[in-house]
Amino acid sequence: MKKTAIILGATGLTGNILLKKLIEDDRYESIKLFSRSKIENLPSKVSQFIGNLLELEQFKEDFKADEVYCCIGTTKSKTPDKEKYKQIDYGIPITAAKLSKENNINTFLVVSALGANANSAVFYNKTKGEMERDVKKQNIKNTFIFRPSLIGGEREEQRTLEKIGLTIFKIIQPLFIGSLKQYKITEPENMAQAMINLANSTSYVDDIITSNDIKRITKNK
Repeated sequence: MKKTAIILGATGLTGNILLKKLIEDDRYESIKLFSRSKIENLPSKVSQFIGNLLELEQFKEDFKADEVYCCIGTTKSKTPDKEKYKQIDYGIPITAAKLSKENNINTFLVVSALGANANSAVFYNKTKGEMERDVKKQNIKNTFIFRPSLIGGEREEQRTLEKIGLTIFKIIQPLFIGSLKQYKITEPENMAQAMINLANSTSYVDDIITSNDIKRITKNK
């Protein structure tokens, strides 16, 4: 039986690559996008639900699928207001997880971040950690939390300093050996493929997916 997937964050870097992969994947007959802006020129297998994702509950009747891919996330530079940041990076994934539970969706995949820790003194790490903790509380059967390091790729909104930082980070990648491997850049292409692979796997038991795991799982295509 072919499946239906929900994507939150399809206008972002990883989410957009994920969307393209799912469109090409014959296992999926329907893809639902929930976002605040429309993506043009998509095939008929894609349905778009446009609105304020901070009020995701309004879409409850349409929030039905086999899998949910939550690629929502902002940055400190884009959202300096901490309250707003938490509404996005904590609030949206938690509401999505709750709707998934209520609508009997058994597979939930969400992008977090390396360093996520609910007990951290760092606001951004703490927010991600609290999100992970409360997603797990929904007890969705197949829950996968991705903790990538810095995500590579070209972003439309990427600023000059961010590009310089990413370039330097790429240069020093060979120095990351042993336990430092988890800090290597995570390519968005690998992230998207790993998410799809896990959603279609029946053998993977770990719910926390690190950068090292992402690269390995990608090869299992």
